[in-house]
Amino acid sequence: MALRHKSAQKRHRQSLKRRLINRSRKSTIKTFSKKAIEAAKTGAAEAVQLQSQTESLIDKAAKGSTLHKNTAARKKSRLAKALNKAKAAASNQ
Repeated sequence: MALRHKSAQKRHRQSLKRRLINRSRKSTIKTFSKKAIEAAKTGAAEAVQLQSQTESLIDKAAKGSTLHKNTAARKKSRLAKALNKAKAAASNQ
């Protein structure tokens, strides 16, 4: 990559740092989503707490520029849908 200008070099460094931060936040959101769904499937009491924590992480990511607001809304909706489905399946058994 031919970054000849100091400003271009700095911008590139900043974008690399930002990329790592964004990847970390997205990974954390995925991890907590999986934990919340698994907790709901097993009928654990902490499922609601994990859901609210996950939604908080999603909202914080959308507040910055990590996630688009519609993507955040979609993720929260799908999480709630999956948790409700898992709770219903756990209560039927």
